[in-house]
Amino acid sequence: MAVESKDKAFLSAFAAKEKKASGILLLELKGLTPLADYFLICSGITTRQVKAVAEAVEEKLSKETVYPSHIEGLPDAHWILMDYGDLVVHIFDEETRRYYELEKLWGDAQKVEIK
Repeated sequence: MAVESKDKAFLSAFAAKEKKASGILLLELKGLTPLADYFLICSGITTRQVKAVAEAVEEKLSKETVYPSHIEGLPDAHWILMDYGDLVVHIFDEETRRYYELEKLWGDAQKVEIK
């Protein structure tokens, strides 16, 4: 049975939270773009933490047999992008997140509460 995009998004957010990611933001993009249904945006203090968050997301989703079609940014870990088709995970170091301000680009997107 396929995992719904919203479930993937929440699993990813919980994985990021478990690794103490900061500024966790889940945006619903349905109807705004064909790129994805959800963006998860979060930060790590160090590149080591950014990598750890990415590994945690990948591990959590792989347990549900959900795998990324593409991952970018692992070597430098200033911005790791994980493409799951209907979910795109963006994990930044704090400086890079401030520079790109990705959440401002998607200001029309609905913010989804993560409990």
